[in-house]
Amino acid sequence: MPRKKFIEDKLKRIGAEVGDAIAVVIKKDRHEGILMPHHDFSDEDIINIKLKNGYNIGIAIDEDSEIALIKKHKAAEKKVKEIPFDPKKPTISVIGTGGTIACYVDYRTGAVYPATSAQDLAFAVPEVFDICNVKARVAFQLFSENLDVSHWKTLAKEVAKELNSGVHGVVIPHGTDTLGYTSAALSFMLKDLSGPVVLVGAQRSSDRPSSDAAQNLIAAATVAAKSNIGEVVAVMHGEMSDSFDFIHRGTKVRKFHTSRRDTFKTVNDVPIGRVEKTGEIKIDGVYRKASGKTVVDDKMEEDVVMVYSHPGLKPENIPDSKGVVLIGTGLGHVPEKVFPRVKKLIENGSVVVMTSQCIFGRINMNVYSTGRDLLKAGVIPGEDMLPETAFVKLMWSLAHAKKREDVEKLMITNIAGEISERTRSDAFI
Repeated sequence: MPRKKFIEDKLKRIGAEVGDAIAVVIKKDRHEGILMPHHDFSDEDIINIKLKNGYNIGIAIDEDSEIALIKKHKAAEKKVKEIPFDPKKPTISVIGTGGTIACYVDYRTGAVYPATSAQDLAFAVPEVFDICNVKARVAFQLFSENLDVSHWKTLAKEVAKELNSGVHGVVIPHGTDTLGYTSAALSFMLKDLSGPVVLVGAQRSSDRPSSDAAQNLIAAATVAAKSNIGEVVAVMHGEMSDSFDFIHRGTKVRKFHTSRRDTFKTVNDVPIGRVEKTGEIKIDGVYRKASGKTVVDDKMEEDVVMVYSHPGLKPENIPDSKGVVLIGTGLGHVPEKVFPRVKKLIENGSVVVMTSQCIFGRINMNVYSTGRDLLKAGVIPGEDMLPETAFVKLMWSLAHAKKREDVEKLMITNIAGEISERTRSDAFI
């Protein structure tokens, strides 16, 4: 939220700007420090300053509070850093989308800013230059919950353009909240990958001592520059400590915790591999190798919804859409009172796919009569797909099939590693 107008007026009156040294006097208490930017999460009556000891504090200001300018900060001329190039090293592209990882710290004020230029993005973690050359640009700067199908399409085209220009791999810094959706979408949209496409995020920003941003980005660059993986993957912390990062298949990865650094897990499979702190890549699973010229196939039907089943789910809670992904209970169940609604949707041409809230395990609608009734009505079992992967795949399948039978065939066919041949007993956290 913005600061109150009287605070802005006080600062303007004394000519104080972010980076200047100021004194704030409230009654008999005096605080001196560097004026920090006002954050959206700060209350409107708060001024943030950095004390001499390095700590930042927020001070509640009222109309009687005094603010004095101590010293103007002499702005240094901003120099555009030249991104280094070593012909002996592989070259990767970094395409920024936003999120915690695509930020850098202004060490003058301690504030965290989004990377809005290629230089900002490339120099966010300069250690990457020890591994490879970097081509960088910002495609868009958004919170990941604001990304939609149009952004996935943009990314797919940008990735293909970079890979086909000769870079060894592509890294996409991305917000963690919807990283799994984007990785699944790119997995279906990109064919014959000539190099690895690596999504990477951070749970904690670069100004925090516990930040995972640098290690994750270094590990992602290592996979993009040194592996022969021809898939879309996500690279994130493997443990709470800084020992290694996992390489997750793009259609099998999910965020499990709001704040833990090891929040991302591979579901119903094992990770493709890991990147040790030393930079060594260890492959543990089966993966598709890079080959050919990357092709974009980004046709998507956007009229698809996800419906989470719950006790008391009403028929009207399931909308009229061309595609519906039901997130059912257990082996794939929803309340019987919505059966007529599901049947009517299918009769009218909708495609309904069943997944499970359990996350781990496989849909099996043949065990109970209710499941068999839904199968008979035409509900398609989602096998062991994550609900979000099934959601993205249904969008893609509806755009690529002329008949319902074709959609069903696509949905039960393993296209991008989204369906495991068998249920793995060792793939459970």
